[in-house]
Amino acid sequence: MPVQVHSFLQQGIEPLLCEVEVDIAETGLPATNIVGLPDAAVKESNDRVRSAVLNSGYPFPETRFLVNLAPADVRKEGPTFDLPMAVGVLLAQNVIGGEVHDRLLLAGELALDGRLRPINGAINLAMLARQLGMDGIVLPAENAEEAATVGGIDVRGASRLRDVVAFLNGAGELPPHPGIDVEAELSSARPEADFGDVRGQEAAKRALAVAAAGAHNGLMIGPAGTGKTMMARALPGILPPMSRDEALEVTRVYSSVGAIPGERPLITQRPVRTPHHTASTAAMIGGGSIPRPGEVSLGHRGVVFLDEMAEFPRTVLETLRQPLEEGAVTIARAQGAVRFPARFMLLGAVNPTPSGEKPRDEAGQREMEKYLAKISGPLIDRIDIHVEVPAVGYNQLTAPARGADTETLRRQVLAARARQADRNGGPARPNSALSGRELDEHARLDEGGRELLRQAMNELGLSARAYDKVRRVARTIADVEEKEGVETHHVAEAVQYRLLDRKL
Repeated sequence: MPVQVHSFLQQGIEPLLCEVEVDIAETGLPATNIVGLPDAAVKESNDRVRSAVLNSGYPFPETRFLVNLAPADVRKEGPTFDLPMAVGVLLAQNVIGGEVHDRLLLAGELALDGRLRPINGAINLAMLARQLGMDGIVLPAENAEEAATVGGIDVRGASRLRDVVAFLNGAGELPPHPGIDVEAELSSARPEADFGDVRGQEAAKRALAVAAAGAHNGLMIGPAGTGKTMMARALPGILPPMSRDEALEVTRVYSSVGAIPGERPLITQRPVRTPHHTASTAAMIGGGSIPRPGEVSLGHRGVVFLDEMAEFPRTVLETLRQPLEEGAVTIARAQGAVRFPARFMLLGAVNPTPSGEKPRDEAGQREMEKYLAKISGPLIDRIDIHVEVPAVGYNQLTAPARGADTETLRRQVLAARARQADRNGGPARPNSALSGRELDEHARLDEGGRELLRQAMNELGLSARAYDKVRRVARTIADVEEKEGVETHHVAEAVQYRLLDRKL
């Protein structure tokens, strides 16, 4: 009679229940069939499971048996099903008795000697078990701490197949892993770089603080060696700390591809992704025959920093337009579509010319215009803040005063975000998310501001999208300065940040 063990599979980062059914025939030549759209790694599970079961001291069927992975129309991949398949085989032979397994989700890769190796997506397994109201999960001990960050579910880590069998038979213990204090982990996160170490770029720091306060995209333009990369590294330090839900969401993305740092089970810092300018389209937005998240999804809730932005292939840059608008990436394949989250701040850095130097004559000016034209107008339109990062002189480098540091800018950003949360309907709606109708309500301009914006529209040729972005940025500047209304000088500063909309 067939037996059933519960496991899981992943579609993108979304977990689905997978039922592992095992049916052993009473007669027939020894053979194993695995059905249910398995990939090569799943098909090879038969050999791993056989060796692990035998080397753990248990019998293995000497007749024909069938393993069905349901639902049958969804592709199964990876060694996740080794442990549930082994448990199913032992259940079918009555080596395991009772019904403890009915209320558990099991997942794990088996070594040939019966050891359990870690898997991808442990946090998704725990989330699925909690969603389904299961009693708990059983998985490799190395994944237990990661799964325990979810909370509300018993996470039982095992090192060997024998430990799992003893637990299911009531002859041994797999104590639940203690829960993780997610809030304590988040509060202990520290930035990697400090804005105070960047000398002489106070205007650029101000622009990045405004960008962080309103979750605006930004672009830094300046010669090589002016501190653009250092400021990009420091930017996450002034962003609001991640909430528990955001931390779990980001961790899910990294867990789905096995990229959780070994020293900690939870992603506590907002991620900063810095893809090289040779990155392909699939590397940037995700893809592959089996879709995997790209850099924009790995930068979810954080920053994607494109250094030397003009050197990226234009086709790659254009793929960023949809994620910037929708906050997600949908990758369609013949087997179906997978959706990855991609709500990130885009921060670019570009030199004025291919040589990295500022132009000094008319020929250099033409060279700069040609070089910056590699970034398309529609993409520039989606970047709220363009700021110049000039070369730093000797006196600025050697001055004792450090200027604005991370702690100072962080306080400004947190205060501005708090004002936005009260006004816009929660922390998930910074000023960058406001619609045109909401801007009419929350970002009313005074008479001077309206006239200034009218002149900017006419003289700079701003698009309708840029018009709304100026209003959003002006609203954020007012929040940073703790002003209720948007005043003329707020609009002036916001227009100043449309650097690439006018002749440089």
